[in-house]
Amino acid sequence: MKIGIISDTHGWIHPRLFEHFKEVDEIWHAGDIGNIETADILAAFKPLRAVYGNIDDAVVRRVYKENLKFKAEETSIWITHIGGSPGHYDIRVKEEIIKNPPDIFICGHSHIAKVMYDKRPGLLYINPGAAGYYGFHKFMTAIRVQIDGKVIHDMELIELGERGKVTL
Repeated sequence: MKIGIISDTHGWIHPRLFEHFKEVDEIWHAGDIGNIETADILAAFKPLRAVYGNIDDAVVRRVYKENLKFKAEETSIWITHIGGSPGHYDIRVKEEIIKNPPDIFICGHSHIAKVMYDKRPGLLYINPGAAGYYGFHKFMTAIRVQIDGKVIHDMELIELGERGKVTL
């Protein structure tokens, strides 16, 4: 199963994202979608699993949840928008991460791409950074990864260019 992971699109989709995600089976969006139209465009392109973020309005929040837990292949996944990072998990997720860690924990919000294995709870932490045009990040980023059973491999950080500049 090939997955495209994004966050913090803030109502805008980089045109090259469609090229980078053309071979994925699903897109996972870790919140701050921006508006329901952005989610609809992504969902029309590939199956979309998404959560809402702190900037998302009531329309987005009616369609998407704050937390999304599911299995992909044999791998347990938890996606939320505000999750913190290893050693500094947000208070609303920390206890659950320690007691019942997923295999992969995905969040956004920081606009900083970061992937690391957190040994204490035993999970792979993924923050794809920010794929959107707006925000305080320097570069627009996304992640592409493959999951086979419980094996996670071929992870790639996709750099879409400098925030505020679109090159095709």
